[in-house]
Order: sequence, then C-alpha cells, then structure tokens
Amino acid sequence: MRVHEELTAEGAALSYTALTAFCRRQGIGQTPVVPSGRYEFQPGEEMQHDTSPHMVEVGGKKHKAQTASAVLCYSRMLFFQINPTFQRFDCKVFLTDALRYMGGSVERVMIDNTHVVVLRGTGREMIPVPEMEAFAGHLGFRFQAHEIGDANRSARVERPFHFIENNFLAGRTFASWDELNEQARKWCDRVNATYKKHLRAIPRELFATERPHLKPLPGWIPEVYRLNQRTVDVEGYVSVNSTRYSVPVSWIGRRVEVRETKSKVELQLDARNIVTHVRAVTVEPQRITLAEHRPPRGQGVKRSERHPEEQAILAALPELAQYVEALKTKGRKVLALALRQLLRLVKEYPREPLLGAVAEATQYGLYDLDRLERMILRRVERDYFLLRKEPENND
Repeated sequence: MRVHEELTAEGAALSYTALTAFCRRQGIGQTPVVPSGRYEFQPGEEMQHDTSPHMVEVGGKKHKAQTASAVLCYSRMLFFQINPTFQRFDCKVFLTDALRYMGGSVERVMIDNTHVVVLRGTGREMIPVPEMEAFAGHLGFRFQAHEIGDANRSARVERPFHFIENNFLAGRTFASWDELNEQARKWCDRVNATYKKHLRAIPRELFATERPHLKPLPGWIPEVYRLNQRTVDVEGYVSVNSTRYSVPVSWIGRRVEVRETKSKVELQLDARNIVTHVRAVTVEPQRITLAEHRPPRGQGVKRSERHPEEQAILAALPELAQYVEALKTKGRKVLALALRQLLRLVKEYPREPLLGAVAEATQYGLYDLDRLERMILRRVERDYFLLRKEPENND
C-alpha cells in the first residue's frame, strides 16, 4: 500500500492490483515455491505416535481429554485411545495396548519432542528418559523425535486426528471411559478394513504384507504400574490422584505401598494385607469405600484403643503420658504424624534432655514438636558437648 501511494504521488498511473500482480510475476516479496517431499517407509520400519486434545462427553459430563494415536507408516493401520490425562504411565499403557493390537513391534516409534518421553535434546539429539528407554527396549523398539518445526515428519499420525474428531466423536456420548475406548477399538477395526482413496488400498490388506516384518513381542509383557508410598489418613483413606480409597480402620496412621495399574489400585500394608480397588480414571475429588472397611453402626473403633505409635511411646517413657494426652487435644499437626514425630524423638535423643525439655514445654503449654526438638538439642549441646578450656600459656 505504501509503495502504491508513493508511485501514484510520483505520477505513475497504475492500480493497486496491477502493482501486486507485477510483484508476483517478478517474485518481489514472495516466498519461493518449494515442492513438497514424500516419506517412504518399508514394512515394519516405523510407527508414529502423538496426542491431541479433544472434548468428549463421558458420564453426562464434558471433559477435555487427550487422544493418543498410533499409526503403522507402511500399512496405515490406526489405533487410538482417549483418556482424561496422558502422563508417562498413560503413555506406557497406551503403547503396550497399541503394539498388542498390531501384533508386533517396529524398528522405531516416531514422536514429537514431548516431555513424556524426552529427557533432554530435540530431534536427532533427543535422549529419552531412562524409564521410557528401558520400556521401549523390552518391547523391541526405540524412540526417535522429529526435528522442531518439521511437522510433516509425523504426518501419518497427524492426519487421523481430524478424522477422529469429526467422525468418531461427532454426536457420540459415553457412559464410561472403558466404554469409550471399547467403542474406539471397534471403530479402528472398521476403519482399518475400509478402502482408502489416497492409498488406493485397504489398510488391513497392506497389513497382511507388513505383519511378517514386525518383531515378535516378548512372551511375557509385565503389567504397567505406577508405584507410590502413602500414609493412611485419620478417616481411613489413602489419597491417589485426588481420589481417596478406603482401607481397614486398623491401618490408620500406617505407611502403605500403592500400586496403580490400568484398571485397579492395590494398597499393600504387608505381604498378607492387600486391598484392591477399581481404579478411578478421572482425576477429581471423590471417595471410593468398600463395605467391609466400615464397621457396623454402633461398633466403631473403641475409644480406649491407643494408636500404635502412642503405645510405643508410653512403653519406652511412661513419664510422657500426660504430655501425649495434651498433645492429642492441643497439637496442631495430624495426630498420626505428631505421634510418629514424638516417637522419633524418644528413639533418637537421651532420656534426661528429653524429659527436661518435655517438662519445660508442659509448663508453658508448648505442643509444637519442632520447637520441642530444638529445646532438646540445646540441652544435649549443654550437657554432652562441653569443651574443656586449654590452659593459658604465660610464656
């Protein structure tokens, strides 16, 4: 526009459209046209994997979910799942299901530069997270990331997302996430058996050629799981991803191991005490309570029963009974945590400094155990670490 204004002011008689047409013919201000390339893949060489956000209606609620898709580059066999989250755990679950659906593994899995897999670097310099590298090695493939900005490198998996959103998800609602992914699997079976104009073939027929080139999967594929440590809260629940799972009331205050798999959550106190729940897929505050974890009405936990940590404290130092009773009513910490901290103090510090600090704390009504520990340390320093003064040298 400015060039046209200046030319008109200088007396040139031409229209704006004539000026732009001249610039196009001469290549002025135009990006040179470059022909698009084409990637060719051999059977069993590569599978591309990526994710894309989509809105889905599950259980009467709309969720912003992540669609994970995998495509064999030669035959264009498609497999996808939709989940509310997509973390490293979800990625391993999805790739395990995808390779089982394909019936074998490939040489490499092409990904974008996602933090789910990438530890550092991009493109050819990408180094995967050791956990994901070990996972890929067990299934017989390796991860490779395309260069930043080279979206065409993953076009095989990018193209189906529009098809999934406007065909599979259009007008569909689902009662649960399991039903959603079960319908997605059936839809993949139908799509993979449909003639594709851009391929001039049916993916399932091309897959018959590719199938012998896939690497066989291991005879035993371990179930993907996520391991955590949790402490049972005062209500008898263990919190995992905002969901609280019930356990027996005798576990309150105890440390448990949480093993989270695709379909269930196992809470283990020891080898003989294991509680299994159906895993809640959606990350939202909720409670899941088993009937056997709640005593019948009127038969709750007896008030006279002491906490295991409290019993250990009184067995070691009966003199602390009065302080423990006051701590249960006046302490600011969760009771189980406070008793555990006090038990640690009893085990780690000498008897006299501990009792002296507790007596002083009781006198002034101090029930902050962090402050109590500092009081004990001052007494230990004064009573046990006295330094002998060196005689003065008068020479």
